[in-house]
Amino acid sequence: MRKLVEWTFVSLDGVIDSPEWAQPYMDDEHHRYAVARLDEADALLLGRKSYQGLADFWSKQTGEIADRINGRPKYVASRTLAPGPADWNATVIEGDVAEAVAKVKAEPGRNILKFGTGELDKTLLEHGLLDELYLSMAPVVVGRGEHLLVGAQATFELLEAMPFASGIVVLKYALGPRR
Repeated sequence: MRKLVEWTFVSLDGVIDSPEWAQPYMDDEHHRYAVARLDEADALLLGRKSYQGLADFWSKQTGEIADRINGRPKYVASRTLAPGPADWNATVIEGDVAEAVAKVKAEPGRNILKFGTGELDKTLLEHGLLDELYLSMAPVVVGRGEHLLVGAQATFELLEAMPFASGIVVLKYALGPRR
């Protein structure tokens, strides 16, 4: 069975939206790390907001990371986009999202990488579909914005903490036992 791995940037105060504040910390070491994570996955799962924002940015980019992101098939959870094929090598999930994600996870292949956190996470966590959570914590306080996993309840087990020379620390978690 494939693993569903979420990877997101987070500030010290828990902000996750519009992570341009993390750019100064994304050095060559982090670039190599990003390529390695992308190489472990052969598909992406995105909520509508992440899909639209990432498509707008990455579809105009080229290079090692952009080529991997642009080339991967994407599954998009949305209540407002029409189900079926969509731009940027994407398919908008039709019907029950949890059932659709479970079906994709059961297919042969590598990891499914999810970017961004939001409403979709609540569904994934409620159904035990998220296997690992990678948080790239940047050493910055943003002060306002959308926060990590709002409205979701889950426990996690820390698997690894990877500090980078830039100040980013990647925290790797597995979904822990339910309490």
